[in-house]
Amino acid sequence: MPGMANLNFSIEGKLFAAVLLAVALGTGIPFGLLYLGAQPILAWSAGLLLALTVATLLLRPLTRNLNRALQSLEGGLLNFRDGDFSISLALSREDQLGQLARLYNEVGEILRRERAHIHQRELLLDTVIQSSPLALLLVDQSEHIIYANTSARHLLHNGKPLQGHQLEQILPLCPAELARAIEQQYDGLISYLSDESTHTLHISNSLFVLNSQKHRLILLREMTRELTRAEVQVWKKVIRLISHELNNSLAPISSMAHSGKLLSEKLESEQLAGVFDVIAERCRRLTDFTQGYARFAKLPPPNCETVPWSKLIAGIQPLHPFKLVGTLPERPGYFDPAQVEQALLNLLKNAAESGGNENEITLQIETDFHGQLISVCDRGPGMTDNILRQALLPFFSTKPQGVGLGLALCKEIIDAHGGHIRLHNRSGGGLQVNLWLPWPQTD
Repeated sequence: MPGMANLNFSIEGKLFAAVLLAVALGTGIPFGLLYLGAQPILAWSAGLLLALTVATLLLRPLTRNLNRALQSLEGGLLNFRDGDFSISLALSREDQLGQLARLYNEVGEILRRERAHIHQRELLLDTVIQSSPLALLLVDQSEHIIYANTSARHLLHNGKPLQGHQLEQILPLCPAELARAIEQQYDGLISYLSDESTHTLHISNSLFVLNSQKHRLILLREMTRELTRAEVQVWKKVIRLISHELNNSLAPISSMAHSGKLLSEKLESEQLAGVFDVIAERCRRLTDFTQGYARFAKLPPPNCETVPWSKLIAGIQPLHPFKLVGTLPERPGYFDPAQVEQALLNLLKNAAESGGNENEITLQIETDFHGQLISVCDRGPGMTDNILRQALLPFFSTKPQGVGLGLALCKEIIDAHGGHIRLHNRSGGGLQVNLWLPWPQTD
């Protein structure tokens, strides 16, 4: 490059000029002394000594500055090797070393920007992983956990840190089915019982080599809500088909029963009129039965609004008496009042029919920063583990005349609000049903 050629000439020129001056003095002075009659040995010795002195005086500042610049460059490159790009060189020279210093500073600035960009992307990636509902666990070849996100900590270690632990130390704290699936590197769906409700997870294992060591990436995805939603959609489709076919048959049967009764009245046959009354009554009951299922299948999306708790209590207490536990929260609730009122009426009706003392049916409302919790409790016999696992399924009922929609409708309403429903037996007897609803999302 032309610029570099000029800079090379400037350094070489300085060295050449210093050497040329020293040679000129070393040869010119002896000739001058010889001309003045000095002895040749003394003349040439004096010239050599003077040449060396001048060369030293001229070259020392040049080499000293050169050494300082090279040491600065060496220190900067050592910082690069150690991953420190924060040092810039302050060399104001117009030669190769100055050009190298400027290039060094430019490279350092580029590396600083790249490192900051990579750091920001790592922070973004870590934030995404930590906030993901997908539980992520990274294990090295010695079965040490070297990375785990928030979902994994809550799922496997009650929210406590997992890094540094041996996997075999954590597995005994998990449900047996989950621990066995992780240990056997199982890929697929598993189900287990926790908090008296069934959970379904999808597990996948990936093996790869990182830094010449084998690692295993374990991904755990909660599938309970998705599977339940798909199952409910299937139930709704079946209900709509059955309701449609029944209504198509019940309407003409009811009409014919009414016509038959009118005919029996003309014939003055009480026995025949009684038969048609029975047919009409059974048609009416079957119509009511299918309409109940149709309401479940056609539940509209919730129309949420701010609702004073006192208004909610005043609306349901006359229909199903209960005892209010604690005081009502100051902050109003946020939900679809008609749907939540229907869910609470279903729960209070179940509590009244549980066989316990109706005076011990209680309702409690609590709120915190995350959401709203409504609890309905009774002192009936409670539920067995098998019933608890199936209680929220459509069509499941332990009552002889039950249709199995009360709790299923409650779950559908709460799920549509983005919340969840939990059932568990109380100590001392009875059942507690918790309805949790989130607050509205704010921008």
